[in-house]
Amino acid sequence: MRRDSKLSGVLHVLLHMAEHAGPMTSEDLGRVMQTNPVVIRRIMAGLREQALVRSEKGHGGGWSISCDFSAVTLRDIYDALGSPEIFAMGNRSESPGCLVEEAVNASLNDAFEEAEALLLERFGRVTLAELSRDFHARMLRRGQVFDLDAAHQA
Repeated sequence: MRRDSKLSGVLHVLLHMAEHAGPMTSEDLGRVMQTNPVVIRRIMAGLREQALVRSEKGHGGGWSISCDFSAVTLRDIYDALGSPEIFAMGNRSESPGCLVEEAVNASLNDAFEEAEALLLERFGRVTLAELSRDFHARMLRRGQVFDLDAAHQA
C-alpha cells in the first residue's frame, strides 16, 4: 500500500529551511529531499498561499520561512496541504445494498472518525518549534552541530 508522505516531507523541508541562513533554492531543497525541484516548487507554492513561506526571485533568492515556528502546528501544515486523506482504509462500498455491509460501514466509519479526530487534535498540539527542539536535542546527543550531512546520518 502506498502511503502519502507529503506532510512528513513538508515538515522535513521546513526544519531544514529553519536551519539555513537565508533563502534556499528549489534545487537546494530538492537535493535535501532527494526529489525534483519541480516537486518542491509545487509544494512550496501551496505553503506560500498560506503565508508559511515566501519566495524571492533572482540571484540570492529562493524560499524562506515566513511564519512563527512557535505558533504553527502540524495541523496548520496538514490543512495547508489540503487536508489529505489520513487513512488508506475505507469501506468496500459507500452505498451498500446489504444490511450486513451497512452495519460494517457504520462501525468502521465511527472508528475512522474517532481516530481521525484524535490524530488531528494531536497535530494541533505539536508546533514546528517543538519539532525543531527535538531535532536539536538529537544532534546534541550525537555531539554534533547542524549540517546537512550529519542530519541525514542514521
